[in-house]
Amino acid sequence: MSTVFIPAVLRANVGGAKSLELEGASIRGVVEALVAKHPSLGSQLLTADGDLNRFVNVYVNGQDVRYLAGLDTPVAPADEVRLLPAMAGG
Repeated sequence: MSTVFIPAVLRANVGGAKSLELEGASIRGVVEALVAKHPSLGSQLLTADGDLNRFVNVYVNGQDVRYLAGLDTPVAPADEVRLLPAMAGG
């Protein structure tokens, strides 16, 4: 299982957990497993078409998946996945 780190802004949706262990052979599989366990995250992470929301960055072992294979980026059980929603401010 991959370790998925949950940012503070999304922790209320996952019962306050800082990280979760989730199954998935790709980022798509990991995100689908996350949304299956915590459906309220679906609209925050994914578009209606099932793509990553443009305001959400996902990293596998420190590499942005948008520069890899996007949702099809493979993940191994020892990989760390980080979700980082964009924050607005000034």
